[in-house]
Amino acid sequence: MIDTLIEHINSKISKPLTENEIQLLSEIFQPKKLRKHQYLIQSGDVCKHAAFVVKGALKKYTIDQTGKENILELYIENWWAGDKESFMIGTPTPYYIDAYDDTEILIITKEDFTNKLTKLPFITELNNVLTERQSFQLMKRLHSSQTLTAEQKLEQLQDTYPEFFQRFPQHIIASYLGMTKETLSRIRKASTRK
Repeated sequence: MIDTLIEHINSKISKPLTENEIQLLSEIFQPKKLRKHQYLIQSGDVCKHAAFVVKGALKKYTIDQTGKENILELYIENWWAGDKESFMIGTPTPYYIDAYDDTEILIITKEDFTNKLTKLPFITELNNVLTERQSFQLMKRLHSSQTLTAEQKLEQLQDTYPEFFQRFPQHIIASYLGMTKETLSRIRKASTRK
């Protein structure tokens, strides 16, 4: 499992990891398996682990007063999962993250991240790359939610993350896009007729 993480990190940084850095990562990242629907974190908890998805898929969501899930993020292989604010600051999270299907992750504790990794140059570079990417994605998502039509949102998601459509069912995709599954179904049927 650690080889997947090493490969991921090496693809994001300018110099390959050293043997000592690889050894350190092997020691501090712990493998964990989540069964389908098992929580990584629940609303009200403090996020004590950052997770790297090796195999499987997770979803991050809130639950409204009617009991409806509102999907905020979807995670698949080679993605990082968690609540960064809760992890870094120690505040309770308002989110749920659970496994959409049986999932294998590598987790690191806040203590190990802070005490053993933050001083290493590759972590600063990796964090900068991932934070920049996440910032761009969030701005794109905000722009999409406020300015695009339902059809345009669907098209943008298909262009950006086509793999989501093979991994997640229609009701999850619809919630992620901020629409009902009926609206999503109608749009997809209309687009296949064109």
